[in-house]
Amino acid sequence: MAEIITAKSAGFCFGVKRAMEIVYEEIEKGGPVYTYGPIIHNEEAVADLESKGVHVIMSDEELSDIHGGTIVTRSHGISREEEERLKATGARCADATCPFVKKIHRIVEEYSAKGYGIVIVGNPDHPEVRGIMGWSSVPVTVIENTEQAESFSAAGLTGDGTDGERKKICVVSQTTFNANKFEEIIEILRKKGYNGECVNTICNATHERQSEAEAIAKVADVMIVIGGKSSSNSAKLYEICRRECANTYFIQTWRDLNLSPAGTEQIIGITAGASTPKNIIEEVQNYVRADF
Repeated sequence: MAEIITAKSAGFCFGVKRAMEIVYEEIEKGGPVYTYGPIIHNEEAVADLESKGVHVIMSDEELSDIHGGTIVTRSHGISREEEERLKATGARCADATCPFVKKIHRIVEEYSAKGYGIVIVGNPDHPEVRGIMGWSSVPVTVIENTEQAESFSAAGLTGDGTDGERKKICVVSQTTFNANKFEEIIEILRKKGYNGECVNTICNATHERQSEAEAIAKVADVMIVIGGKSSSNSAKLYEICRRECANTYFIQTWRDLNLSPAGTEQIIGITAGASTPKNIIEEVQNYVRADF
């Protein structure tokens, strides 16, 4: 029988747990409950909330039709403009933004007001990054990889001095970005001579989750990463684990695990993204125990 190692850090992080609790509290109060976008990036969890009457607002048209009830902002955060639009509906707003993301909003707001150019290390299409961008009063550059860092120039950003010195920039990170990649990007920017502030805003839970997943994948014969298809942090866990263990699988639930035992598996590792409910992790564990 194979040994199964499940990461202790697998499953809901603090911000996700808090966001889900806020939605359930609003459900208990009664009345229409909406979330502005999916509250977290896990299709199973969002479907469960919808079964309890929670409606996901996916467009401005849907938002314009709301004049009451409660709108819960997603854990990834929203822009200042979006926040103002929610308040204008007349509905009560419950802020479920992760406090670590909220901290980045304040940093960007403060440094952009001082004239610093703003650089976000992260995925430009992720709602967390789009929300962060919306708190800057100056143009923002998003860097996703080392190639973009190498070609980066602050020439178009607000904050140039008149004394020939390089422009000051403030660099922050998406909370779930790959920690090692972030350091590589920062090192490239330092070598380019940019003067300013660099704030590593990758949350501790992400550091811990990525490090533990990597350690397990190094000794595992099979590695299973559980997470939503649109979950950025789950995708990064898969990337990290795949580098250490060729037999790495990225699934949403146990039903997606099409794994035929070869009889040589000694260690099977399991980890999960920050938006993966505990019951889904347990179902995968039970399924693997039954087969191996």
